[in-house]
Amino acid sequence: MNRLFLVSALVIASVSAAAAAALPAQDETIVAAPRNVAQAPKAVGPKLVEPRLRIGASGIKGHARVALTFDACMGQADDRILSVLVHERISATIFVTARWLKHNPQALQVLLQNPDLFEIENHGQNHTPAVDKPVSIYGIAAAGSPEAVRQEVQGGADAMVAAGIAPPHWFRGSTAKYDRSSIVQIREMGYRIAGYSVNGDGGSLLGAGVTEKRIAAAKDGDVVISHINQPTHAAGEGVAKAILDLKAKGVEFVRLQDVDDMGDDQTTQ
Repeated sequence: MNRLFLVSALVIASVSAAAAAALPAQDETIVAAPRNVAQAPKAVGPKLVEPRLRIGASGIKGHARVALTFDACMGQADDRILSVLVHERISATIFVTARWLKHNPQALQVLLQNPDLFEIENHGQNHTPAVDKPVSIYGIAAAGSPEAVRQEVQGGADAMVAAGIAPPHWFRGSTAKYDRSSIVQIREMGYRIAGYSVNGDGGSLLGAGVTEKRIAAAKDGDVVISHINQPTHAAGEGVAKAILDLKAKGVEFVRLQDVDDMGDDQTTQ
């Protein structure tokens, strides 16, 4: 009986030890086997491009050719810039929205009274990014569909003609960003799309000094983008000073309609 008891005890101990070894230690984590559950695909937005645009350079040392372009998005006209352009007889291309035209009839008259200086082009109806898929750009909701892109472009052109401006040939959308399909659509509507090569004022959010330095550094063939609708922003002061800096260097100022140009992403060809 003692021998049988001893054998039984040894068997029970061995089984218990094996069972204990099969269990995780107290501080281990039991990880459940992964279940074959389909994961929801991540939402992928449209691929956006911000096209560059350059004009034909003069090729003459010390005589750079630069195109100044200004967006008049909404709000009021910045007379700090407009008065310098007029007084110094500086040519420029102004992109206007229907919203800006509605609230700035006096500034519009200044543009119309100086046709030798100003080329007026299309910046859209409501300052909505011309992207045909739903997306937010810098916090601004894009048009979101081909129909809405068409309305943004055509609505801007219609407002221009109603205001006495010649039908536009160029379009620059809000944020200057597009997707490939909207570029094709806008081109099929008969427009060239105006990119740029120098961001002068960072959406009018830069300080006066930085803005002046950026624009004054423009080189032969550059297209500068700045804003002419933020009279309370410091950037406008820098824009005005930079125009005088460039003039002092002997820069030739041209409008987009007056020179050859080449844009990225098939925006001009």
